[in-house]
Amino acid sequence: QAQVVESGGGTVQAGGSLRLSCAASGYTFCTYDMKWYRQAPGKERELVSGISHYGTTTYADSVKGRFTISQDKAKNTVYLQMNSLKPEDTARYSCATHVIWGICLDAWGLGTQVTVSS
Repeated sequence: QAQVVESGGGTVQAGGSLRLSCAASGYTFCTYDMKWYRQAPGKERELVSGISHYGTTTYADSVKGRFTISQDKAKNTVYLQMNSLKPEDTARYSCATHVIWGICLDAWGLGTQVTVSS
């Protein structure tokens, strides 16, 4: 069964850093892109960053230059390095797979909370 599990959230002061991890499993015979989303209370879910199976990366304008997405294919894990964090980055961060080949299903994680204090 395909699934993803996030880790690495926490509370940090403004200007600090955190690294989120997203481990995917159940995709042995499929290829997929991975994306990070976030949702703050009272706000719509926002696409933060994505990385394709081939390594192409995308970022929301609000995080460009501060966040870096990377992947370790051997571990089926995607990372989101978040630097220079701001209070407005506070949200629940979730990762999701988007299958591009194969008969696997997309999967969403439960998310991990990131809180940035001023």
